[in-house]
Amino acid sequence: MMDLDDSDFYGEEDLKQHLDHRVDDFNVDQWARAQSINPGHPQPQTNFAEHAARLHNPYAGVSYAWQLTETVDDFLARLPPATTVQGETLPWIFICNPYIPRLQRRHSDGGCLKANEDEAPVEENSQLQMVVQGGMERLELVSNLRERMEQVGKSQTVIRKEMIKEAKQATLDILNLAHAAKVGTGKWLLFCQPADVNEIWELVAKATANNELGIAAKVAPRSPDQDQRKDRLVCVYTADFHDKADVGRVLQRLRELRLVESRARPIYYKPDIFTYIGISQGNPWGLSASIYTSRDVF
Repeated sequence: MMDLDDSDFYGEEDLKQHLDHRVDDFNVDQWARAQSINPGHPQPQTNFAEHAARLHNPYAGVSYAWQLTETVDDFLARLPPATTVQGETLPWIFICNPYIPRLQRRHSDGGCLKANEDEAPVEENSQLQMVVQGGMERLELVSNLRERMEQVGKSQTVIRKEMIKEAKQATLDILNLAHAAKVGTGKWLLFCQPADVNEIWELVAKATANNELGIAAKVAPRSPDQDQRKDRLVCVYTADFHDKADVGRVLQRLRELRLVESRARPIYYKPDIFTYIGISQGNPWGLSASIYTSRDVF
């Protein structure tokens, strides 16, 4: 019978050393926490610095974003949203999915559209400026329709009915334009209490960096002016609002992370083009500020 000590059953020396290092580095408490959040799923720990040449970071060089030269844990320690103060030079805290190539932030729109700095990195060959201009013109038509009906003395009941139809059509027109011009990014909006923001952001950041969610994510830092009891916003970006399968996949992963309907209310999905042209809750055109909710069936 062969003596195991004399065999190569355990592999070459470098392989044995690699496995020894993995055993030494294994953190039982961290593994147990990960399994309690997502039982049965392995939690990969990527050394991003070693693979940086093959990965992508549209936020490279942006001080308030994750860099491939640092671990996600170091990034979280450097910019904890609970205590990092918001300002002109630190509007949000960003992390990208390094496995999905996107345009560098500073080159994504020729520097002409400042709002793009606060949203997801755009796709190559996207026509953001054109879509913003077209979207604003479409909203102007909505406003003009109301003014014309009021001038000819239409009743408020008729105006309300016509404006509902016009708002639906304007929404379709704007979304179709954005999709055709490759301005397809959008985000799931997560609101959380300030006391929970570090924990929730850690889950989102690590899942984004590990290619489990969408193309990027961001979190609001601590505002120096607003009520500190106000909910914090976390945005989880997807590549294309038109791709309902991918939007639903990201929603399902958020559910697995226990980040959906944790406060007995749905979460909402908003296309970035709505943000660019000012379609927010209670907007004057009567358009819905979101296109999906977590109660939808994908």
